[in-house]
Amino acid sequence: MRVVLVSTYDLGHQPFGLASPAAWLRARGHEVTTADLSVGVPPVKAFRQADCVAFYLPMHTATRLAAPLITQVRGINPGAKLIAYGLYAPLNAEYLRGLGVAEVIGGEYEAALVEAVEGRNDGPPVRLDRLQFAVPDRTTLPDLGLYARVVVDGSRRTAGYTETSRGCKHLCRHCPIVPVYEGAFRVVQRDVVLQDIRRQIEAGAQHITFGDPDFFNGPSHAVQLVEAFHREWTGCTYDVTIKIEHLLKNRDLLPVLSRTGCLFVTSAVESTEDHVLEKLAKGHTRADFLEALQLTRSAGLHLSPTFVPFTPWTTLDGYRDLLQVMVEHGLVDAVAPVQLSLRLLIPHGSKVLELPGIAPKLRGFDEAGLLHRWQHEDPRVDELAAQVFRIVAEGQKAGLERRVVFERIWEVAHGAAPPENYRLLPRAVVPYLDEPWYC
Repeated sequence: MRVVLVSTYDLGHQPFGLASPAAWLRARGHEVTTADLSVGVPPVKAFRQADCVAFYLPMHTATRLAAPLITQVRGINPGAKLIAYGLYAPLNAEYLRGLGVAEVIGGEYEAALVEAVEGRNDGPPVRLDRLQFAVPDRTTLPDLGLYARVVVDGSRRTAGYTETSRGCKHLCRHCPIVPVYEGAFRVVQRDVVLQDIRRQIEAGAQHITFGDPDFFNGPSHAVQLVEAFHREWTGCTYDVTIKIEHLLKNRDLLPVLSRTGCLFVTSAVESTEDHVLEKLAKGHTRADFLEALQLTRSAGLHLSPTFVPFTPWTTLDGYRDLLQVMVEHGLVDAVAPVQLSLRLLIPHGSKVLELPGIAPKLRGFDEAGLLHRWQHEDPRVDELAAQVFRIVAEGQKAGLERRVVFERIWEVAHGAAPPENYRLLPRAVVPYLDEPWYC
């Protein structure tokens, strides 16, 4: 079979979601073309000749970008079997089938994708099988140098990407992983992960992003892996994503991360308002966040918080408090400005829809946007969100520094310039990936 695997966007990473199934399909003798359209153009000839075209949909943005392409491929090659796989495929199954997608696969997708290509997939849309993974095949993916880099002290290093686990054992209400995995998580075997890293380092990677939803879902697995990583590649660095809850619970492991080359830890803090965190079932409080911040710093790690600052329950005072926390705790340089502009995304199937009192805030499902629109009961909050979004967009277009954008956001939120102590803060040297989007 001639198979084209397509990724439209994967947070600036070379897509694991193409490399992993490519290995499985090639092992079965299929001819595989990989197309990452975030750094390349659609392979029209391959589309025309394909028996199957499979679209990797790990997130909301990727799914929206894929929709017109699915229609285009259907027009180019009406006889090709169209498949959608990844986290957002089952969440949008009805919509995708309306575009002409024949099979939708979520969860642990590799084996099911092979079965779908070979016409023998009769399992459910979401598969949570425990797989014996193959080493991802990245041979036909674009060069690592075309993707996001890690910035350290002003220098940019080539970054690779891999996954040591998928799914999550937690049930944060707004998270798109929850409707698919429902508290399950699956481990990628350590030898497979290390071989994947080895190949990327040979291809020029100087840093690795571990893209697990939560690196400490399986702390023993994680620690054994980074110890092996550090033994083989002492000079190579990495970053991980870990819940605030897990940073507190596994505080004794934070020095291990620092010692083995971890540059920074991304954590979905979401809000500094406790009532919002409770609605989102985050499992932490404002105080927990500040404690985790001090713990990571004490261990020699940078904490990179991400936020969903605009929700149906956000207050103006709460948003202003978030900005104040960033000033008081030296986080202005650690937070990408886009993180201060994000509105809560409520996709189809979101557990947020189960919350009492949410219905009056909803304004209907936007099929093209693949989300439920909502409106805040205080119009000033929605107006502030719109203003902040414009400031961030203009700042990105102009290439403004994070501090400059933050200052403008502060001014519209407070109606005044930032406090004098903000201007006196020393500029922090914070490592970060130069791709700021997280949805």
